[in-house]
Amino acid sequence: MTDLAGHEGAWREFRAALASPRMHHAWMLTGLKGLGKGQFARAAAAELVAEPGIPQPPAEAHPDILIPEHPPENKDEAKKREDGGEYRRKRAIPIEEIRTLIQRLHTRPTLGSRRAVIIDPADDLERNAANALLKALEEPPAGTYFLLVTHRPGRLLPTIRSRCRVLRFNPLDHAAMERILRESAPQAEAAARAAAIAAAEGSPGAALDFVDQDLGRLHQVMLRLIAEGDEHFALRGELAEEIGTRPDRERQQAAVDLARAVVAAELGRGDARRNQAVIQVHGDLVRLSGQLPTYNFDPALVVMEIGALLASLAMPREAA
Repeated sequence: MTDLAGHEGAWREFRAALASPRMHHAWMLTGLKGLGKGQFARAAAAELVAEPGIPQPPAEAHPDILIPEHPPENKDEAKKREDGGEYRRKRAIPIEEIRTLIQRLHTRPTLGSRRAVIIDPADDLERNAANALLKALEEPPAGTYFLLVTHRPGRLLPTIRSRCRVLRFNPLDHAAMERILRESAPQAEAAARAAAIAAAEGSPGAALDFVDQDLGRLHQVMLRLIAEGDEHFALRGELAEEIGTRPDRERQQAAVDLARAVVAAELGRGDARRNQAVIQVHGDLVRLSGQLPTYNFDPALVVMEIGALLASLAMPREAA
């Protein structure tokens, strides 16, 4: 099997545990969003449940790899799914999905002696769903292993974190990012690749989103907000135009994540007071990013909030 780019260390650690007589039953895969943790979880689960001489279907169709999903948002969206069309999903993984999963755990694996459960991302578990999962982690059925993907481990219950072995995924270096973008987005110009790499903080998924969503001009407006400020709101107007008049949630999330990367790059470029302001703004953007999936914000207010936070860093250092 080909190892995912930049994660050879994670593979070595996982495979060493897999070859040991007592492999831990629960793993927490942590790191930036877009590093390939979910892809790793599926590939690792396939190795975990593989049995010599038995053909193995892909992870998404494997009877011994269970992946609770975000169900349709409502009855209308469920009908779309039944008809084979695209449909909107709930923002969280509800308790019903975890209850159905736990019922499956009371049966024997289908093809071999092991079963893998992937929660991707575990950050999206409803509170009651997280509590239900905790019970399974406390008393796991024999041969069942859990792979919890998380971009923000602090959002998980401490009791869930304490029962997992942590597998960390580090940001990729510039060379690895450049290679991935050349292979996966050959249509992107050199300038767009460079901007994507600078904004993505070592996350290839974020860099590819940058290219796919054509965030280059948005990136330039954000840089100007920090450099020039926005006393007359003109740049915030440009920001709104680049994000779009009715951006979907993914576009809003991409904009907030890009703003976080732009702000993070400012740390250490000024004196202690400005660094403190950068840390504060970055924290505000992190909170906004965490709220977007679960709050129904007015897109215009999200744009204004991003613009105001970025422009605040252009204040004189004494004010900052």
